[in-house]
Amino acid sequence: MSSTGVESRAQAEPFYLTTAIDYTNGDPHFGHAYEKVTADAIARYQRLRGREVALVLGADEHSYNVARAAREAGLEPKAYCDRMAERFRATWDRLGITYTDFMQTSDPRHEAAVRTFVQRIYDNGHVYRSTYRGLYCRSCEAFYTERDLVDGRCPWHDEPVETVEEPNWFFRLSAFRDRLRQHLLDHPGFVEPESRRNEVLSLLQAGLEDLSISRAHQSWGVRVPWDESQVVYVWFDALITYVSAIGFGWDEARFRRLWPARLHLIGKDITRFHAVVWPAMLWAAGLALPEKVFVHGFWYCNGQRFSKSLGNVIDPHDLVAVYGRDGARHYLVAETPFGQDGNFTDESIRKRVTSDLANDLGNLLHRTTRMIERYRDGRVPDPGPGRAGETELARLAERVRDAYEAAMEELRLHDAVGEVMRLVRRANKAIDEWAPWALARDPAKAGELDRALYALAETLRLAALLLSPVLVDGSPEIWRQLGIAGEDPPPFRWEDAAWGRLAPGTAIRRGLPVYPRLDPATTRQLAPVRTQSGRPAEAAPAGGGAERPAAPADGAHVSYDDFARLDLRVGLVLAAEAVAGSEKLLRLRVKVGEEIRQIVAGIREQYRPEELPGRRVVVVANLAPRRIFGIESQGMLLAAEGGGRLALVVPERDVDDGSRVK
Repeated sequence: MSSTGVESRAQAEPFYLTTAIDYTNGDPHFGHAYEKVTADAIARYQRLRGREVALVLGADEHSYNVARAAREAGLEPKAYCDRMAERFRATWDRLGITYTDFMQTSDPRHEAAVRTFVQRIYDNGHVYRSTYRGLYCRSCEAFYTERDLVDGRCPWHDEPVETVEEPNWFFRLSAFRDRLRQHLLDHPGFVEPESRRNEVLSLLQAGLEDLSISRAHQSWGVRVPWDESQVVYVWFDALITYVSAIGFGWDEARFRRLWPARLHLIGKDITRFHAVVWPAMLWAAGLALPEKVFVHGFWYCNGQRFSKSLGNVIDPHDLVAVYGRDGARHYLVAETPFGQDGNFTDESIRKRVTSDLANDLGNLLHRTTRMIERYRDGRVPDPGPGRAGETELARLAERVRDAYEAAMEELRLHDAVGEVMRLVRRANKAIDEWAPWALARDPAKAGELDRALYALAETLRLAALLLSPVLVDGSPEIWRQLGIAGEDPPPFRWEDAAWGRLAPGTAIRRGLPVYPRLDPATTRQLAPVRTQSGRPAEAAPAGGGAERPAAPADGAHVSYDDFARLDLRVGLVLAAEAVAGSEKLLRLRVKVGEEIRQIVAGIREQYRPEELPGRRVVVVANLAPRRIFGIESQGMLLAAEGGGRLALVVPERDVDDGSRVK
């Protein structure tokens, strides 16, 4: 691991990163979620390295489109913006985004910062008055030249542009062309990926035109301080959020401590504003430039760009509801190389979540903790003095950690996650190669078994730590089941990324599967099916589109083979609690053999939670998991119904939990 003076300095300096602030004329969508999740993964990684991190999100509100949406909603613009900002915050909270600041451009602190900023560049001689006549797209609220258009239409929204002519204040953007070009040549990492940097260089080569930075005859916006008849152009206003959010104009000490930003994270449609206009604005105001502008790609849905008009938008809340918070975050980070375009399909997210989380990581945890319980009384074995690092897994883990570190520092998030999953997959393969069950039968191989089980548990500990920037729920739970952490989230630290930190003798606490396998029959489809007309088809039912089989007619028989497909097991109720918001449901923890399952049952009207622990019940053990009231239920209890009441089916005698019911 790095131990240079440069690294020590980097750890001592704050790490300030931003995402693009979002238009609030509509609800958050998949593209918003992608940018925020990847930014959060970067922020969490930097905190893992011990750095102070500031992550700024925000709402871009001083626009024609937002004012129009407010009118359509029958609200004043400020009231509408506050309501929409709460929706965005709720979405980011649902996705686990650890932002430190959320700045609305209608916030009085921001408005004061904008007036201070534009007054400064005016006083520095970089603003003049003239009449502007240009081609304007209302959807992106930007002016274009003829060469920018595609068949006379906006290159991003494929909409007609309109000719606008009015007196404005102009920013001398053209004066910064040579300085910008030289900065890009001297600092190749200022704009990444390289393809985007080359685009900016080509733009500069073609020349720059001065930028109109005010609008006449508008009431919604920040007033130009020396000309109250005009408001600051929305893009000029919005970019200043990156300094207003950390104190520019209202907390200078905090601003000086955090600025310049280490990273601006943006989409490719707004590269020009962030890689050309914003640096020129900062120089004009006498401020330093950010270290890096990283441009991520777009996401498409079944090959088409997400679009409200096409009806193929995906609500981030739906993404979390179907695949869980970790499933959504893992897919967004791991599916597509950062900086390239991605293509969402239901098949790809099911495959990614099932393969990486359920089959690989979740399965490794289940198998490892189960074997430690069975062969070593639930305690992590001692591999022997100085022998913790002798296995192939230990040597691979060291290489994976270093490759992960390099990838995260270079913003190759997809590669970083891939490295950890490579280690996890190798550990699963090692189980089959080492065959601990065979080692356990030979007392002479006790030491070999100890080293194997320790290596598997240590792999899980290290993988959970490295994946903690992405798997915000599963990583703490893995550490809890390994006995490292309690109920509170563990303090993941980079110094613990060295092999051999898991203490022998630690008591594991095996629990419910962290990532249960998805059942295609109950996983709701998110991407709309397109008909030949191009219209979205009717949504498929929760059963995946298959028709529900008809109930047998009176007197009809089922075959013995059909009945034998049911795996009925005796279970022991460990705990029970009422499901908040439901009058009928209880959530139970039920021990079925060596597994502990979470089961949701509609028996609250007949049974109080406190009378169920210690009871034996009959569980349909091979029933596909499904969500009930937002909670995953991993089985079903058998109950008899009569007289409008339910009674649990229980064994007559006291038999072991896990026993087969025949």
